[in-house]
Amino acid sequence: MMPGSAPSPRWAAAAGRWGCRLLPLLWGLLLLSGPSGASEITFELPDNAKQCFYEDITQGTKCTLEFQVITGGHYDVDCRLEDPDGQVLYKEMKKQYDSFTFTASRNGTYKFCFSNEFSTFTHKTVYFDFQVGEDPPLFPSENRVSALTQMESACVSIHEALKSVIDYQTHFRLREAQGRSRAEDLNTRVAYWSVGEALILLVVSIGQVFLLKSFFSDKRTTTTRVGS
Repeated sequence: MMPGSAPSPRWAAAAGRWGCRLLPLLWGLLLLSGPSGASEITFELPDNAKQCFYEDITQGTKCTLEFQVITGGHYDVDCRLEDPDGQVLYKEMKKQYDSFTFTASRNGTYKFCFSNEFSTFTHKTVYFDFQVGEDPPLFPSENRVSALTQMESACVSIHEALKSVIDYQTHFRLREAQGRSRAEDLNTRVAYWSVGEALILLVVSIGQVFLLKSFFSDKRTTTTRVGS
């Protein structure tokens, strides 16, 4: 087929057949591109404050909690995870980032809290990703009598690659936000230091002027005669 010419009926029919096959696969790929039961939240945690979150989990479900402090102070926070009976599953103090995976031992509401109560004047920005359960298969195996076709296998590979890309994008966005916060904090400190140096230089210069002036000023001496 020459460029700019109309497609032949044979090519049009082939494209139509491939389009009919590709559209459902790509549609399912887009629908399942995100993990099921995953919660990603970025929130501000004021000083002397504590923020808790709750999630209903079924027994036997595998869960993963991952968090990172983006801005504020020494970039650390306290984290605590409890089961429905109040038993502590995870507890860390002043952590910058961490990841914890567990399997729910019973049905109920699980609670995880982030605390900044040890900080007196610095608020924090915290990101966490709480994933409940595993990703559903892109092509369920039930009611299938044949193996995956080459196209379906390619879609599964693309789906896994897209999940990796999303994870990397999230990781680098957090790194970029943290780096920007550190740079702004450093810029503020440098500005204050520069102002302080300018003031010190001004005070020293004025002091030197008065000191040199005192060297060249006439000193009046008085003599006192003591009569006998």
